[in-house]
Amino acid sequence: MRAQEWIMLLALAGLWGGSFFFNAVAVRDLPPFTLVWLRVATAAATLLLVLRLLRQRMPGGGRVWAAFFSMGLLNNGLPFALIVWSQQHVASGLAAILNATTPLFTVLAAHLLTPDEKLNSSKVAGVILGFIGAAMMIGPDALGGLGASMGAQLACLAAALSYALAGIFGRRFKNMGVPPLAAATGQVCASTTLLLPLVLLVDQPWMLPFPRPVTWAAVLGLGMLCTALAYVLYFRILATAGATNLLLVTFLVPVSAILLGWLVLGETLQHRHFGGLALIGLGLACLDGRLPGLLAGSGRQGDCHGSDPGG
Repeated sequence: MRAQEWIMLLALAGLWGGSFFFNAVAVRDLPPFTLVWLRVATAAATLLLVLRLLRQRMPGGGRVWAAFFSMGLLNNGLPFALIVWSQQHVASGLAAILNATTPLFTVLAAHLLTPDEKLNSSKVAGVILGFIGAAMMIGPDALGGLGASMGAQLACLAAALSYALAGIFGRRFKNMGVPPLAAATGQVCASTTLLLPLVLLVDQPWMLPFPRPVTWAAVLGLGMLCTALAYVLYFRILATAGATNLLLVTFLVPVSAILLGWLVLGETLQHRHFGGLALIGLGLACLDGRLPGLLAGSGRQGDCHGSDPGG
């Protein structure tokens, strides 16, 4: 990836890592499905307003909107529902580790379903290093529940697979001539529509007490920053760098969440955090192709030096 794409990827990780703070505030007053629906509805309203201010129109046609609804189901509706249900039975740390399998599913799905993102040893090594690094940062205690509540753990893995398939599916928007801003808007509009029946059926929000102002502030942060802005970056990276590179963000979200906790909440960084960060960095370098390229270059250079008759 180019430097611009790395900057966008880091910004996306920061936005999604910051969503943990907003969630922690908002979930005190709002049940999970209502919170998720308010998040995507706020994002949809924000992006529709931005489109209007920029005097851009949403693309029309049944084919485009069928793609929006498919993307909304794969990238929001299905994984959000699976994760919310699973976290009633699985600790959040273990859920985060299982979610970090998303790049593994993405590499495999991209190999099978795309002509230009094929599997190689560098990608396999990068995914393994990144996954171990993410698990190390989250902490070994999270693995204590592994093996129990198997159905909930499978739901977490199914959510990770859904995210991976969404990354592959979302590539088509570039080929359809849909710009990143319109793709992000269409997806969250579709997600808002898809999730509404679930919210009405499960949470019955009209029965809830009116949320506090701080809760509404958290919802706005989730919707406008962690969803609207985040998905514009998501589709821009997807259009230029591909699904495999895009979903490396799954490794970086724990990093941003832990660093924000250190900077904002005064939480202590432990040795395992630095070790996990180093492994994630190595994994990203492998997946990006830079580390294997450097090693191959130094190997060729060494061979040249070794065969130099004047050496």
